[in-house]
Amino acid sequence: MRLAGRVAVVTGGAGGIGAALARRFVAEGAEGVVVADLDGAAADAVAGPLGERAIAVEVDVADEDRVQALVATAEARYGRIDLFCANAGITVGTGIEASGAEWARAWAVNVLSHVYAARAVLPAMLARGEGYLLHTCSAAGLLTAVGDAPYTVTKHAALGLAEWLAITYGDRGIRVSALCPQGVRTPMLDDGLAAGHVGALVTAASGAVLSPDEVAEAVIDGLAAERFLILPHPEVAAYTRRKAADPDAWLAAMRGLAARAEGG
Repeated sequence: MRLAGRVAVVTGGAGGIGAALARRFVAEGAEGVVVADLDGAAADAVAGPLGERAIAVEVDVADEDRVQALVATAEARYGRIDLFCANAGITVGTGIEASGAEWARAWAVNVLSHVYAARAVLPAMLARGEGYLLHTCSAAGLLTAVGDAPYTVTKHAALGLAEWLAITYGDRGIRVSALCPQGVRTPMLDDGLAAGHVGALVTAASGAVLSPDEVAEAVIDGLAAERFLILPHPEVAAYTRRKAADPDAWLAAMRGLAARAEGG
């Protein structure tokens, strides 16, 4: 997958990784980029400077009808969607004591939105015999998010869905990648660090904190290679191997890391 001449939709496109992806896709020569976000004004602020090849769409990705409308808008403007980046995501920052509403919202945004996107774009992609789905699953989908049970659970589920889609549709021209970055310099991490949240502290201590533009660079490379796992942080691959080789030792190490982070 090269972006030149392609049409991409990016949810969560008003900031962070999503905005970096939108800008980079245009720079790579994309025919069209749809910057989709719950904050329509912020999405427009990203799309506007990108010129006529980008448009902004306000959308709540947790609402399937709105996702269907987003896809219809993109197809009406550009004729097709080559790449759908299900990038929108939220954190909760608490454990199992999170309220039912918080669990439901995390599930809707971090998992069901990916289901809704796939259901909306797959029919046309399958009819053409090609298409690409990029799901932002976070390193938490492979490992864990200390101090955030809903985020951990939903990102594991998002990764499981991406695997299922790759297995089910890979022989029908559909490519799937799971983007699993660790620490990225976005408000999601910065706000957690400012609040002293243990999860943010552990994340920052576990490897380099990358810029959104560095993550976008990794995405360009990963899409070109059509790799299922796109890992901007190479250490995530090492951590995943350790986890698989000795889960008990990995859990003990994570407990120790969390305890050190909480102790300052």
